[in-house]
Amino acid sequence: MTSTAPAALPARTDVAIVGAGPTGLALAVTLAGAGIDFVLLDRQAEGANTSRAAVVHARTLEVLDELDPTGALSAELAGRGLPVTRFALRDGARPARPLATLSFDALPTAHPYALMVPQYETEAVLLGRLRALGGDVHRPYEVRSVTQDPDGVTLTMASGETLRAAHAVGADGMHSTVREAAGIGFTGSAYEESFVLADVVMDWAPGNTEVSLTFAAAGLTVVAPLPGEGGRRYRVVATVPEAPAEPGLDFVRALLEARAPGQATVHALVWSSRFRVHHRVAGHYRAGRLLLAGDAAHVHSPAGGQGMNTGIQDGYALGRALAEGRPDSLDAYEARRRPVALRVVALTDRMTRIATARAPLARGVRNTLLRLLGRIPALRTRLATELAELTYR
Repeated sequence: MTSTAPAALPARTDVAIVGAGPTGLALAVTLAGAGIDFVLLDRQAEGANTSRAAVVHARTLEVLDELDPTGALSAELAGRGLPVTRFALRDGARPARPLATLSFDALPTAHPYALMVPQYETEAVLLGRLRALGGDVHRPYEVRSVTQDPDGVTLTMASGETLRAAHAVGADGMHSTVREAAGIGFTGSAYEESFVLADVVMDWAPGNTEVSLTFAAAGLTVVAPLPGEGGRRYRVVATVPEAPAEPGLDFVRALLEARAPGQATVHALVWSSRFRVHHRVAGHYRAGRLLLAGDAAHVHSPAGGQGMNTGIQDGYALGRALAEGRPDSLDAYEARRRPVALRVVALTDRMTRIATARAPLARGVRNTLLRLLGRIPALRTRLATELAELTYR
């Protein structure tokens, strides 16, 4: 996703949005549709072209339908992705037979699937909708300071330019400038393990019709199909005690062979990275005229692919609250969305800790319980509904 030369920064606006990732874009689209004046800022000269998040869940696709009731927005994104209806939990010691399988295809939604699609495609679709509504991203503009007073907010750029707004929204990630300016705490901690993220071309025995979460003594491994390469492109996310700075092809091959023996033949590495994961939630989503959404408000394990989805839903909910133009609507935004973040963080933390259990006894108990789960339809449906984020309507 590229951008032309940045438009001149206006002197003032109703809503300044810091960060043009999926959360900021969803907020901007919501405001544009409501006729609210805004400025969407991003410090990068152009959008990222790596995939990062790779799944769009059913509730997020419903939000896209609310942003564009014709259904064209969700249809365009679906056309760029790969719908998957199964989420399988596997034991690396016996990978051929799942411990449990969750199905999305019977969920009560117009989108009974998980859409596997690179994040840059999601951003491109949202940006296209924003431009169709007459908006765009102002970039590159790095916000250095944010100050508020009874009448508004002043944002100062690294260039020295200033922007005056009635409200400012931090959609600027875990190290949010807006959150720090608001003095809002970010409670939580980091996982001990590092995470490997890699997109590969490979033959994968379970195939490209499911997302596979594999437990092994060495750690958690998620393999998810992506569109392209004739059905042989996959996203790999794995916990390791200490990953190399740039995981290479041989590292990924060895990791998959150790975690899921005989299941993967890796032909090529498209890109890879190493990262640390935190689980944190902001103490508040609002401090006067400053508001938070997305990763600025909550970060957590990638297990279940919840992060980007929760952020897009934040952006939509906050946009509607701002469009209503009442202080109690902004308070209601926090009251509605912060409990969702707490629930998502708790779910992904449980999934990660269960998946990374080291003790043989704990792994044995886990596997037994998961096999029992797989035999109870109501429990399978409940977890599938939670992963699809349909409980957060």
